[in-house]
Amino acid sequence: MSDFSHLNEKGNPKMVNVSDKKVTKRTAIAKASMFLGAEIISHFNNEELTTKKGPVFQTAIIAGIQGVKKTSELIPMCHPLLINSADIGIQIIDAENIEVLCEVTIEGKTGVEMEALTGANIACLTIYDMCKSINQNMVITAVKLLEKTGGKSDLKNV
Repeated sequence: MSDFSHLNEKGNPKMVNVSDKKVTKRTAIAKASMFLGAEIISHFNNEELTTKKGPVFQTAIIAGIQGVKKTSELIPMCHPLLINSADIGIQIIDAENIEVLCEVTIEGKTGVEMEALTGANIACLTIYDMCKSINQNMVITAVKLLEKTGGKSDLKNV
């Protein structure tokens, strides 16, 4: 159990103490891949689909950024963070699939991996919600951390 930073000496949950860590610039980039299917992709015009609920990708970007900011409210052991930036990009990869990239930056004592992963997921869930009236066969096929920098262990998983 000692390998898990979110457990105390009795094995009970705890929030990690970051008070002794140095403030550094920290970034994380997460990617989510999503199968929309040809039927939904065919409705897009110039990389956007406008529905009665609004523009799909623009709304998903805003929702993803909101998800980044609210990560600590959703995931119990995440620290509330003052986010310096959150940038989400969505692109159509082929006739059936899209990709969402979420990059988050802070100057702080803890990383933003969970915020980047949450932002990418929330963007995909918003796309699902906005397109489900066309077809409900969409699948979020993969979500992964691509890169993190600024902490004690950097990662590049591209």
